[in-house]
Amino acid sequence: MKILAVGAHPDDIEIFMYGYLAKMSKNIKIELAVATDGAMGSKTPSQLLVKKRKSETQKGLSKIGVPIFLDLPDGKLHDCNFANEVISSCISKIKPDIVLTHDPEDYHPDHRALSRLLTNEIGFKCPIVFADTLMGINFIPDFYVDITDHFEDKKKAILKHNSQNPKKLLEAVKIWNRFRAAQCNAPSNHYAEAYRVLKRFPFSDIREFIPAAPKYRPFNIGDRNSLI
Repeated sequence: MKILAVGAHPDDIEIFMYGYLAKMSKNIKIELAVATDGAMGSKTPSQLLVKKRKSETQKGLSKIGVPIFLDLPDGKLHDCNFANEVISSCISKIKPDIVLTHDPEDYHPDHRALSRLLTNEIGFKCPIVFADTLMGINFIPDFYVDITDHFEDKKKAILKHNSQNPKKLLEAVKIWNRFRAAQCNAPSNHYAEAYRVLKRFPFSDIREFIPAAPKYRPFNIGDRNSLI
């Protein structure tokens, strides 16, 4: 079994998908791809920045896999006339059993474009799972992944991206992943990621690729005061 995770930019896999991949890496082969070169991750784009961001990504993802870089244009993915060919080549080479990527309604145009490109290319070759939108805006999860045991590694992975002001970004991720854990009635020191499945024939049941569910914690009416 093989999972292919595709992030639009260097650091996206770490931010959006790290916990899921870390949990699955024990039993399933993980393949990682970064679509764009990350050149627009600064007010002064340069090839030096591209090189630096690749290095940051390699360090950030070192515990779960070795990323490949597709080097598509950052910020222009929706308007790139060779993106289809590059994405198709990547899928043909890796032959994944499942693809994990951005939600088609996420905040960044590159995220939306990548989601569309992958969905069209995959067709009915394998299932597609969409990661949560940034801060969970307009996203209704199909399942949650308890990433508490991997959250320290996720933090370290994000902090490898020195070019992107990672401490500020990490604060947002803590709030976001804590919020998703709270939706599962998890204790305050727990974190979760949320995902949804592109539901279409023949992939109506992909539980084989989903990590074990968070622990069931019933909510008692007496707990209400602790939430106020």
